[in-house]
Amino acid sequence: MFRNPVLPGFHPDPSVCRVGEDYYLVTSSFEWFPGVPIFHSTDLVNWRQLGHVLDRPGQLDLDGVRPSAGIFAPTIRHHDGVFYMITTLMEEAGNFLVTATDPAGPWSDPVWFPETRGFDPSLFFDDDGRAWMCGTREKDGKRYDGDTEIWLRELDLATLKLVGEEHVIWEPVQRMGIWAEGPHIYLVDGRYYLLASEGGTAEDHAVMVARADQITGPYLPNPRNPILTHRHLGLRYPITSTGHPDLVQTQDGEWWSVLLATRPYGGSAHGPATMAAVRAESGYNLGRETFLTSVRWEDGWPVYDMVGFEMPGPALPAVPWPADPSCDHFDAAALGPVWNHLRTPREPYWSLSEQGLTLALRPESPTEWANPSLVARRQQHQDFVAYTVLRFDPAGAEQAGLALIQNDQFQIRLFRSVRGLELVRRAGGEDTVVATAGVAGERVFLGVQATGQDYAFRYAVEPGEWRELGEPLDGRILSSTTAGGFIGAMIALYATSNGTPSGNTATFGWFDYRGL
Repeated sequence: MFRNPVLPGFHPDPSVCRVGEDYYLVTSSFEWFPGVPIFHSTDLVNWRQLGHVLDRPGQLDLDGVRPSAGIFAPTIRHHDGVFYMITTLMEEAGNFLVTATDPAGPWSDPVWFPETRGFDPSLFFDDDGRAWMCGTREKDGKRYDGDTEIWLRELDLATLKLVGEEHVIWEPVQRMGIWAEGPHIYLVDGRYYLLASEGGTAEDHAVMVARADQITGPYLPNPRNPILTHRHLGLRYPITSTGHPDLVQTQDGEWWSVLLATRPYGGSAHGPATMAAVRAESGYNLGRETFLTSVRWEDGWPVYDMVGFEMPGPALPAVPWPADPSCDHFDAAALGPVWNHLRTPREPYWSLSEQGLTLALRPESPTEWANPSLVARRQQHQDFVAYTVLRFDPAGAEQAGLALIQNDQFQIRLFRSVRGLELVRRAGGEDTVVATAGVAGERVFLGVQATGQDYAFRYAVEPGEWRELGEPLDGRILSSTTAGGFIGAMIALYATSNGTPSGNTATFGWFDYRGL
């Protein structure tokens, strides 16, 4: 048995490939840098992060990218000793791919496809040695937002350029259906199968499949579509938004699928009856997560098992990886792969030493579409606790501390300023100071504990002498149902001089995160 999600927290749009007995998986990263986290497994259940595919500023320009833009829906494939990752940099740059012979990197600089538009590109390597690229775009002369089609064109592997005629091979199955997206093509028993999702990436998400005798079509839909959806189960079902899958066959012949789904929590199962009320009383703070389910074949079509929390696992030897320490003392040569920057860092504003993580104060703030002095990791549990110790002597408008961030408009910040400690709730772009405390000396301990949607903040001047700061805050502002967008909440350590130059620094001695 295994437990879903296999990658908890903000890990949407998973794509997977197998090389021998090893499996590699990538997910979207949007405005966060490095881009495209990459994971390794030998059993499809236990994953360890190798790093990121796009880990150099020259590979990924996120300057000024709006929240929930940036990197959309990567696809990873392996062919003839080479790994390929193809994705989209929204909203203007377009589709590109990078390659590597080692999935841990280094990966190449991007190869761009300026003649394409749209998003969610994928690659297919045929048995005859030819390669193909497909993707999603809104139609010319679209009748409504999300009126999409899936296109296909051959890729010359020698030049990494698209060649030949373009073929439009698919549009939504459902009448007036939206966002036929996340396309992947597979060759199974001599037939080509096109897997795609539609209905949008929220509660109406649904997976469709079609097949053809030739790669270019015509593709005929499965009469039993959708082959996977939870939209008919209602908003109170504990797993929603199932979709954007990718298939993989094990070395033993089993078929499995990774996919995204969400876990709404925080509301009552017997609360208000309207959809708006149900959404309002719960949230998706963890974002869209990576789930796993089994697939079998009947009458020449894939059949998905319902996605549950506890499911029978693959017939592969279970290989759990050693657990990482809950506390990061920042004493390694580089930040661990769990840490992320908000947009592309253009200068090294952070350093690691025996004293911990030191951030240089810069004018940029987490409330801007900028690259502030900030490092963050994903919230991966509904119930968690996080602690840190800060050494900081502020001046003027400077502040440094702990933040929970959904985007620039919705966040909670616990920070030190010249006024002492301040707890600020930011909703709709407006800051509200909800609690303050006076502290003496440079050192202060900061903490947050989430129990469902209640986020309680505390501090200490001396080790172990914790004090609550204000009342627990309603954490639903950290949910995409409130804040919009596609990501999950991030827990950040940050420092800012708020628009003025500064030579000051803030040092975080350690950071401890534990699921409860």
